[in-house]
Amino acid sequence: MKSKLHQAESQKNRKTGLRKNKKQKQVRKLSHSENSIRPRLPENRPDPVFMEKKATEAGFIASSGISEGERSREHMQLSFNSWYRNNLTEELSFSEIVQLCLAFSRGYRITARQLGDFLPLPLNGLATVIITASNEEKTLPGVITQLRRLPFHEIIVVLNGCTDGSYEAVEEHPSILKLNFPERLGHDVGRAIGASAATGDILLFTDGDLPLRAEELAPYLISVDRGDDVALNDLSPYLPPFSGQDEVSRSKTFLNQCLGRGDLKANSMTAVPHALSRRAIHTIGTAALVVPPKAQALAIVHGLKVSAPYTVDVIRNNRVRSGNTGAGNAVARLITGDHIEAIGEAMSMKGIRLDYKTLSRSELAKMRNAI
Repeated sequence: MKSKLHQAESQKNRKTGLRKNKKQKQVRKLSHSENSIRPRLPENRPDPVFMEKKATEAGFIASSGISEGERSREHMQLSFNSWYRNNLTEELSFSEIVQLCLAFSRGYRITARQLGDFLPLPLNGLATVIITASNEEKTLPGVITQLRRLPFHEIIVVLNGCTDGSYEAVEEHPSILKLNFPERLGHDVGRAIGASAATGDILLFTDGDLPLRAEELAPYLISVDRGDDVALNDLSPYLPPFSGQDEVSRSKTFLNQCLGRGDLKANSMTAVPHALSRRAIHTIGTAALVVPPKAQALAIVHGLKVSAPYTVDVIRNNRVRSGNTGAGNAVARLITGDHIEAIGEAMSMKGIRLDYKTLSRSELAKMRNAI
């Protein structure tokens, strides 16, 4: 009897042990599976969290190693540039770079709180920002506050046709170059005037009614500093398919298609923010900026590097004016006409066919039948 009972218990223990082993194998298998699908950084790519920590430490060391009188935005910028160049060889994404900039600034400001939330950037060249404003007294202070967080060599405000307190909103900043015109010039003419006065290697363009955060503007400066000649705002995520676009967006898309740059979609120099290199300014000239689509066409035809590297939603925050609402409004007609002028300019340089091939009737028939 005892023998049978002993055998039964032994058999039960074996089954229990088998179940435990099976569960353990399943757990190990699941654990291995989870590890296998967990995203891994490339071996040579720095860990973002680790690098942010190192950036914070570097910022603190840079500021604590000098006297209080020596701590400044200029010193923070130089220190960050030096640390970045010496410690990072991989090309990081814009969001990764901005996070490192913020981390370094936090570390530096532990002993230099008076510098506010200044944002150093890894730039080799000098940067200029050009703001056009017409009766923007309510938004200009916020715009300037964000721009002063960035390491600009110069800030140029082109005031045109202002009858409110826009000039007074800028006057309290003596370091800002103010170009004041009593008559209304429009954004495009204002940008051309501002560009002709600029001395920076990188020119960022924005408007006085768009208080964008410094973190949103930084990628355009970095993009041009990396080698782009024209860095456009990528508005593609906010636009419907071509069939649902308005006449302005379709004009932009069609121009890019005609120039062999369908990858740019509806992105255009008519939208801000965008940035230009000094080489772009020398190549196309500041006068071309009066007609932004024409300037873009010239840049592409001359072989400059044109990209749309970053997205900022300026559609939702675009100020509604009497002339820019409704189908066929005055602004839409003006922009459409600018694109027609741009195509004409490109045709005069490359021929009326542009990059399109002349097809025989049989080739056209094949294309038509394939649709």
